[in-house]
Amino acid sequence: MTSAQAWVLGLASLASFMMAMDSVVVSTALTTIRQDLTASTESLEWVVNAYNLAFAVLLLTGAALGDRFGRRRIFMGGLAVFTVASAACALSPDIGALIAFRALQGAGAAMVLPLSLTMISAMFPPQQRGKAMGLYLGFTGLATFSGPFIGGVIAEGLAWEWIFWLNLPVGIVTIALTARRVGESTGPNNRFDLVGVVLVTLAAFGLVWGLVRGNAAGWSSAEVLASWVLGAVLLVAFVRWEQRTKAPMLPMRFFRARAFSTANPANFLVFASLYGTLFFMAQYLQTVLGNGPLGAGLRLMPWSATLMVCAPIVGRLSDTFGERTFVVSGLLLQTVSMGWIALVADTDTAYGALVPPLVLSGIGLTMAMPAAQRAVVGAVRPQEIGQASGVFMMLRIFGGVLGVAVTVAVFSSRGGYASPEQFTRGFTAAMTAVTGYAALGVLIALGIPRRRPAPAVAPAPAAAQAPQDAAVGSAAAGD
Repeated sequence: MTSAQAWVLGLASLASFMMAMDSVVVSTALTTIRQDLTASTESLEWVVNAYNLAFAVLLLTGAALGDRFGRRRIFMGGLAVFTVASAACALSPDIGALIAFRALQGAGAAMVLPLSLTMISAMFPPQQRGKAMGLYLGFTGLATFSGPFIGGVIAEGLAWEWIFWLNLPVGIVTIALTARRVGESTGPNNRFDLVGVVLVTLAAFGLVWGLVRGNAAGWSSAEVLASWVLGAVLLVAFVRWEQRTKAPMLPMRFFRARAFSTANPANFLVFASLYGTLFFMAQYLQTVLGNGPLGAGLRLMPWSATLMVCAPIVGRLSDTFGERTFVVSGLLLQTVSMGWIALVADTDTAYGALVPPLVLSGIGLTMAMPAAQRAVVGAVRPQEIGQASGVFMMLRIFGGVLGVAVTVAVFSSRGGYASPEQFTRGFTAAMTAVTGYAALGVLIALGIPRRRPAPAVAPAPAAAQAPQDAAVGSAAAGD
């Protein structure tokens, strides 16, 4: 790894860690926020959902802005928006202001995350890309898994505002180092697809709004159904527009590549399973097994530690053995582990009985995520990685939103919070649903094409490295 590659990987991973952390870190601080700001249960739900809603809706727009106006420039702009919004969250005088600034945080994250992936993919040639993505996802995954624990530590040891204040120094340092150490790059289009941005933003908003509001308003309510219909109509209009415009933000020909059209939905289901599990597992450890927030966070560490240790290894091995093997095997392990938890979970289950499936789940998710990501960006030309990354990231967030929404609906149909016994009934049903997401993902991942192992390539002289990387990338996209 060259110095330039190391800086891009490190800064992109640090920024991704911040964004992923803030999507889950508030979960264990919600009780304190409710007491301090006199918030209702529905308002607390929006403290979480406002971030994810803005994030999911604006992801493709963030990628398109980076390709048009400069990836480093938009990456730094997104970091600035996110950092300022974090300070505003900490200073929020009431719950309405906190929700609004959480949405602004999500908008900043939507400009940062797809471009962090794009910069890594553009900097590393195909034979190194899997290892780099494994390191990146390992760091991002650590934020996702450790977020509830860190939120509990801060809420109990300091105050909930410090969840957001901590972003301020990290954001400023990351912006300053990016300006000094990362070069500027753009995508293949020199025109901004304004119509496409408006259509996909409104379509995504309609679809995500329906998912977020489904449990509160009712899945068959006029609000939810109208939201989905509007989102679907605008999505069709977006596809038709992208097929006709000369400079599309998302070329529809991407979906003719089997790797792109199978790895994306497989990864969608990876994150549906992941977020559905994450939402309820900590609650089960507290509500049924009697642990506090910190105790529950500690007991989830076998899961997060597995991801952190295994992600770089799996990323490197996917360079050798191809992506399909790891996506299929990882989702299969997730299916087995979540089915295992659904079978053994009870009011008197010992924590030790949960450790093996948690470790197995961590390994499975670690196998699937970087391999799916590598398959998606490897299916397009190097200069189109930004567009492919935006799709990948948006579908990942959609998967998380869907996973939580549907799993909560399944939980509510079978259980509740009145007693440990009632919660356990709902939890078992929820874990069965999570198992189903992963099992469906296995079937879809079988469609990812086999790829020959990339031949070992000796490092090229610095002067010839960029042309050589472009040639290798074009060949990989052609495969």
